[in-house]
Amino acid sequence: MSKQVVLITGALTGIGRATALAFAAAGADIVVAGRREEHGKKLEKELRELGAGAQFFKADVRHEPEIQSLVDETVKRFGRLDVAVNSAGTEGAKGPITSQTPETYAGTFETNVLGVLLSMKHELRVMLPQGKGSIINISSTLGREGVAGHALYVASKHAVEGLTKAAALEAAGTGVRVNIVAPGPVKTGMLDRFTGTSGAKAALASGVPIGRIGEPNEVAAAVEFLASDKASFITGHSLLVDGGKLAGKASTQR
Repeated sequence: MSKQVVLITGALTGIGRATALAFAAAGADIVVAGRREEHGKKLEKELRELGAGAQFFKADVRHEPEIQSLVDETVKRFGRLDVAVNSAGTEGAKGPITSQTPETYAGTFETNVLGVLLSMKHELRVMLPQGKGSIINISSTLGREGVAGHALYVASKHAVEGLTKAAALEAAGTGVRVNIVAPGPVKTGMLDRFTGTSGAKAALASGVPIGRIGEPNEVAAAVEFLASDKASFITGHSLLVDGGKLAGKASTQR
C-alpha cells in the first residue's frame, strides 16, 4: 500500500487536529470528523494543501447511525480503512461526586465511553474482514489514577482503558491491533478548561518531571508510531506520553 487511509474522530481541535496534520505530512489519505462543519471544512482544505487526500464528514460519536455512516463513507471514498484514531472527548462536569447527576454522568460518558465503543464497533466491522488495521484510542494519565473534583472524567478514561484491552483481545490474531495513547498535561483548549486558571495550569506543569506541559504534536507522534508497522507486535497497550508524570516525583537534587 502506498498510503494509509486514516479516520480521526474529534479531529477539529487539540490532539485530534495535530494528529490529522501529522498524518497528512506523512502522505496519508485522511477522513476527519467532528460536529462543527465550518471548522471541519477549513481543516479539510488545510490537509489538502499539505498534499493529503482529505475529506471532512460531520458526525457525532454519541449517535450510532452517524458513526456507521462515517465509517461507510470513509471506505466508499478511499476503498479501505487502515488506521482509526478515536480522539473525540470532553472534560465533563467538574465538581465533587456529591454534585454529580445522571445528566452530568451521561454528558461525559456518552462522548468519552459510548463514543469510543461505537467507533470501535464500526471500525472493527471493516478492519476484521480486511485482516489488517490499527485502532488508537486517546485516553489520559487519568485513566490510571484519580484526581479530586473530576470523578466523571477520570472514570470515563478508566473505562476507555478497559474497553481498549477487551477489544485488543477480541481482535488478537486477526491482523487488527487496538491500543491507547495516554497523554499527560498537553497544551489544548481542554486543558485550559480543565485547569480553569493560569495558576492551576502552572501548578500542574510543575508536577511533570520533564518540567513542562506537552505539545499536541508530541502526542501525534506516538499515535503515528502505534499506527505503523513498527508497532506490529504491540496490541492492548497504553502508551504514556506524559513527561514522566506517572513515573513518580522527580528529585529536587541533581
